[in-house]
Amino acid sequence: MAIDMLSTFIKPMHREGFKFVGIFAAVTLILFLIWEPLGWIGVGLTVWCYYFFRDPVRVTPTREGLFVSPADGVISLIEPAVPPEELGLGPAPMTRVSVFMNVFNCHVNRAPIGGTVTAVAYRPGKFLNASLDKASVDNERNGLAIRLADGRQIGVVQIAGLVARRILCEVKEGTVLATGERFGMIRFGSRVDVYLPDGVQPLVCLGQTMISGETVIADLTSPETRRTGAAA
Repeated sequence: MAIDMLSTFIKPMHREGFKFVGIFAAVTLILFLIWEPLGWIGVGLTVWCYYFFRDPVRVTPTREGLFVSPADGVISLIEPAVPPEELGLGPAPMTRVSVFMNVFNCHVNRAPIGGTVTAVAYRPGKFLNASLDKASVDNERNGLAIRLADGRQIGVVQIAGLVARRILCEVKEGTVLATGERFGMIRFGSRVDVYLPDGVQPLVCLGQTMISGETVIADLTSPETRRTGAAA
């Protein structure tokens, strides 16, 4: 029981976080020397930094054809949109599902479905609020095109936000990803868009909370129509 309770609060940390936690901890020591109350504020910020870079184990559904959320956060947009030109997915609109991450969410990103990465494309840009629709076009972004086993392709786009200043992508063209496999992260508050294949309906609603690598967002084999929801 003690071990289970401990694992609830102590999570693995992404390697990107070690240097930031170290900086926060060093500043905290200085703040304690200046004035103890400031030091305790530093402790709180150091703990927040550690939790920001947490990289918890996730249990991914393994049935063929399932799409899982690529990020923790909430569904902020579901709409038809043309995927970024640099991904080579064509000019036709695809259903875009956007997951917005605030600064308290885990920011490790995971593949929504298994497949082969056929393109990785980075574009510099602005740092608008990532919940805005125009952030997909104007903001700094990094996109992946993934070819599925049946030959269809999807797009996954990491979008920097108002606070974020770095997108990390750890895969390259030709990488074979499994559903739910980690492929990168974004620092500090941002969004991930998934462009679904033609005819695949999202099984999530606006405002729904997502768990990266676990929450099912679509199903290649489902005849279900697009869902709607209401706050309860």
